[in-house]
Amino acid sequence: MKPEKARIIDLPKIVDPRGNLTVAEQLKNIPFGIARVYWTYDVPGGERRGGHAHRTCEEIVIAVSGSFDVMVDDGRGGTATFHLNHPYQGLFIGTNVWRTLEDFSSGAVCLVLASELFDEQEYIYDYDEFLQTVNSQP
Repeated sequence: MKPEKARIIDLPKIVDPRGNLTVAEQLKNIPFGIARVYWTYDVPGGERRGGHAHRTCEEIVIAVSGSFDVMVDDGRGGTATFHLNHPYQGLFIGTNVWRTLEDFSSGAVCLVLASELFDEQEYIYDYDEFLQTVNSQP
């Protein structure tokens, strides 16, 4: 998988004996303007999240608490699995990348910074449609 499609981004970690601080700033350490922020939590054991791709939305996925795995697929044979467990790291996921999140630890919280507002039409939920979309592009 090409690094512009999915890669770990290190966010600033400010260490303090009173508790650490991490900052995410749009167009600075986040490579896009942030239009939406959402999080998932209380994911039951064995459940998966994701299972889709975005046509135009880019995202940063952060394990702000606990851990989980993110499997990504570019539709052209490039796949990777990222284990997220540091709140000072985010996984950048570009457009037209299939993603599935699984193996959530107890108490895991997944925070997502998205470049676009929610638009149901922007999602690709069918894997075969995803493959057709990706393979019709140059």
